[in-house]
Amino acid sequence: MDTPLRLEVIVASVRPERFAPVVADWFLRTLRAHAEFDTGVIDLAHTPLPLDLTETEQAVAYRARLRAADAFVVVTSEYNHGYPASLKTAFDTAKHEWRAKPIAFVSYGGLSGGLRAVEQLRQVVAEIHMVSVRETVSFHQAKKRFDDAGETSDGAAIDAAERMLRQLAWWARTLRAARATDPYPG
Repeated sequence: MDTPLRLEVIVASVRPERFAPVVADWFLRTLRAHAEFDTGVIDLAHTPLPLDLTETEQAVAYRARLRAADAFVVVTSEYNHGYPASLKTAFDTAKHEWRAKPIAFVSYGGLSGGLRAVEQLRQVVAEIHMVSVRETVSFHQAKKRFDDAGETSDGAAIDAAERMLRQLAWWARTLRAARATDPYPG
């Protein structure tokens, strides 16, 4: 179990002119300092999943990536006090691939920083048998938190990212070992 943990970062927003790439790119730069992760990115704006959840070649490939992952981080905005519909489709496109795996959240938005979306997502991921990491990275009034180079001086977010990644690594190692010795009974 000395192999790196496979982490898939899911970028949820699919809107034109979205702010998601700024937040996701910052998080991915932060993540590079953590050698325990082998990281991939699933950008839902470029991952055509059928809204009616039918079986497609893209859905099969998507589920294969989820199956191979040890952990997930969702980078999400908040729309109308909730999370993007694209993210619900992404969760519903798979079933067993999510089970007994940890997930963490990086959120952004206006005054709430996306935290209302994260609270709703915690209910969704519990239903699909995932473990939600306690620590969350949140950017309140996100567009004011990043400079033109996509960097932030938001100390609370920087600190939360480090704590979140330590927690995520612990859960990912622990659950990977558990799945290997005693498959999850879901």
